[in-house]
Amino acid sequence: MNSASKKAKFPIFRSLLVLILGLGIWQSWFWWQRVNAPVLGAKGTNISAKPTQFTVSSGTPGQQIGRELAKAGLISSTDAWKLWVWWRQKQDPQGGFKAGTYLISPQDSLATIADKIWRGELMQTTFTIPEGWSIREMANYFESIGYFSADDFVAAASKIDYDKYPWLPANLPHLEGFLYPDTYKITSDRINNPQAIIEVMLTQFQQDALPVYQQAQTQLSLMEWVTLASIVEKESVVGEERRLIAGVFTSRLQRGMRLESDPTVEYALGIKQTADRPLTYKQVGTPAPHNTYVNTGLPPTPIASPGLASLKATLNPESTDYLFFVARYDGTHVFSKTLAEHVAATKRIRRERQQRN
Repeated sequence: MNSASKKAKFPIFRSLLVLILGLGIWQSWFWWQRVNAPVLGAKGTNISAKPTQFTVSSGTPGQQIGRELAKAGLISSTDAWKLWVWWRQKQDPQGGFKAGTYLISPQDSLATIADKIWRGELMQTTFTIPEGWSIREMANYFESIGYFSADDFVAAASKIDYDKYPWLPANLPHLEGFLYPDTYKITSDRINNPQAIIEVMLTQFQQDALPVYQQAQTQLSLMEWVTLASIVEKESVVGEERRLIAGVFTSRLQRGMRLESDPTVEYALGIKQTADRPLTYKQVGTPAPHNTYVNTGLPPTPIASPGLASLKATLNPESTDYLFFVARYDGTHVFSKTLAEHVAATKRIRRERQQRN
């Protein structure tokens, strides 16, 4: 081949090479734009007006996840999704998409969404258990927010995992009192699993409450401590009275007196008294293991989950000569040293309430 022919072919070759490279760069740029741009509607607005929950079931193939995302309007191109999956698997052959529920924002690009599911950045949610709630109240709450049925939670709270929590008292019939009240942030893979929720709460008790008991000098067993604290929790409304109420109950126990605590009757009978409908003599006289009007000493189990303040107050009760107290219905109580003073205070408070009504 002569030099003239070579010179004629080289420009064509260079042009084809530039064209191929340019096409590749353009395709890469186009794919990158598809992957990294948020999903837009016909008029340039986001299809999803607010963050959307998207659930990936265990074992779902990557391409099916893409199809479901596209169906939900969360990505605009399944082709771009396929390319991303191919590229990610090359980069991380040991990785994979994680099952669970994710919160997808309208501003999330395909790459952001895919990365989130690949890394398992599950949606987080919070739930709050107030001090003084019983297992049944917790169960009803979880059912009301759609986690699981109340009966499933009650059943799970009757399974005692001594292998994982060997510090729990022996022969527990259920976990009443040991499910620590707090605000919790959990990932979405736990919201349908009552056992997982229980483990979170037991672990919090182990971290926050158990060291308080272990470092204290007390003759109370762990079971007695939590049980007495649960009664103090239910009786205390004003924080300033907490140690005094603990002192009254401690004094009654030391003297062999019945505690005669209304919340124990409510727990025993599954009822709730109000200011207008207080407990009746028949109710407080009903035989039941948890009824401290009938039985001497502490109930067989706690009646609710005490908070840290009540747990601490029970370990450090106020020294007092008071043996009785009655609610004023404003959160405070009138404390008395004798039964006669207590009866008089009770009549006076009820009379004043009737006059106001």
